[in-house]
Amino acid sequence: MIPPSANTDGDRWRKETLEPHLERSPERKPRFETSSGHPIEPCYTADLISDAGVASDHPGEPPFTRGIYPNMYRGRLWTMRQYAGFGTASETNTRFKFLLDHGQTGLSTAFDLPTQMGMDSDDPRASGEVGRVGVAIDTLDDMRRLLLDIPLSDVSTSMTINATATTLLALYTLVGEEQGAELGALRGTVQNDILKEYIARGTYIYPPEFSLRLIVDSFAWCAQKTPRWNPISISGYHIREAGANAAQEIAFTFANAICYVEAAREAGIDVDTFIGRLSFFFGVHNNLFEEVAKFRAARRIWADLVGNRFAAADPSAAKLRFHTQTDGATLTAQQPLNNVVRVTLQALAAVLGGTQSLHTNSYDEALALPSERSAGLALRTQQILAHESGVTDTADPLGGSFYVERLTADLEERAREYLDQIEHIGGSVAAIESGFFQSEIEREAYQHQRRVENGEEVVVGVNRWAETDEPSSEIRTADTEELAGRQTERLADWRASRDSKQVEGTLDALSSIASSKKNVMPGIRAACIAGATVGEIADVFRDIGGTYKDPTAGRP
Repeated sequence: MIPPSANTDGDRWRKETLEPHLERSPERKPRFETSSGHPIEPCYTADLISDAGVASDHPGEPPFTRGIYPNMYRGRLWTMRQYAGFGTASETNTRFKFLLDHGQTGLSTAFDLPTQMGMDSDDPRASGEVGRVGVAIDTLDDMRRLLLDIPLSDVSTSMTINATATTLLALYTLVGEEQGAELGALRGTVQNDILKEYIARGTYIYPPEFSLRLIVDSFAWCAQKTPRWNPISISGYHIREAGANAAQEIAFTFANAICYVEAAREAGIDVDTFIGRLSFFFGVHNNLFEEVAKFRAARRIWADLVGNRFAAADPSAAKLRFHTQTDGATLTAQQPLNNVVRVTLQALAAVLGGTQSLHTNSYDEALALPSERSAGLALRTQQILAHESGVTDTADPLGGSFYVERLTADLEERAREYLDQIEHIGGSVAAIESGFFQSEIEREAYQHQRRVENGEEVVVGVNRWAETDEPSSEIRTADTEELAGRQTERLADWRASRDSKQVEGTLDALSSIASSKKNVMPGIRAACIAGATVGEIADVFRDIGGTYKDPTAGRP
């Protein structure tokens, strides 16, 4: 909250200069405020940030408000990681190589809905969705095709997968070993954040308790076998996409992080064995200064949680490491070239905010799958920011700005208020089951849409300066029927070539493990080696853990 002004020079300016001017020239809006509801002053002066806790720390030192590395991008740029995945594994492999050849420095994989939901491509429920919004992965052979000729010991890979994350992680590590890579050399992240699926996205399979067990098992296995791998990317991005504001994005993401850490502790895992490998995933919207402040506030809160609530021994674990994606919900199908400007602004905010990894959306994603041309331009946007803009020359270049420091403090305060509310409810799982998260996001999304529809918030090309005759855009679509046919044929060949008794034996063994307190990761890997499919492994877990029914479904 902005404190009442005292008798300061700022107070004098408001009375003697600003107020007489406003009488002659009223402002164009009755109220200026951030997406999180904080009023925005016409100008920020020292008296308005007297209580803001202006960042006096240096980058690379707690609480890391100004960045997690002392010299930030002067030493190493962020990882440029374009999200890709469509059709078959071979088609996505071709896109991966295209992006790597054009200067991308890390892979980011999108999976189709059947893969996300633990259904094989020949499952009747997968009809119409095979390869549609991501790549179809059913078997170890599919993962081999996806990563063909890509040296996994040298490339960092992100996989956006949640309910079936443990199985996709097993497949990836097996292909890495087949290539000759040591498990300890593999670098990357598996999203593995199921709580946000219950909150905002919906690609869950099992109830929260069983899902948390799978996640905790992956924490323990990765800590022992793949110490450079991030076993989870706790996502605010999808929460923001669903309609949350900036403060909610911070708070709901960290509430989920608290739940994961506490679940691991309850399972007897020492927090120091995994806390340093937790990573995060945030969205970035159009309000440049609020987004920069959001990342600064998030670093401050995470450092406090790690040092005080979790009492981690390693001070470096308090460094908030996060990937950022420009926000797809802000892209418009109308005048799609305008999205180039939106994506550039958002990418600039992410970099000014100190991200460690960035995906820039293609301008045509509101219409269809990105074309090679648009994907290439999205990557070039990052490269121009990195090498031509000058924003990477110093750490936290907006630090000390009265406005940004005020926004940082206000967002931190509001996020902490939400965290206290969630704690009072009983934590993330209780907040999910009570509908708290969902109702808060729905209310915010509704208010935003009303502001757009009444013109209070301008969306260029949509509710202002619309064009009736727009030029046609290149549309890339996937022939899902043809894709499903090819994928189903490969799957049938795979089933015919494997030893069915061996597969059945490994699935029975996995069922026994899942019914016990043993770690499921070795059993999943054994089943994958024998030839079990993603859907078959998911079915084992469905039998043991059950399936989740949203208790809030149908509520008014």
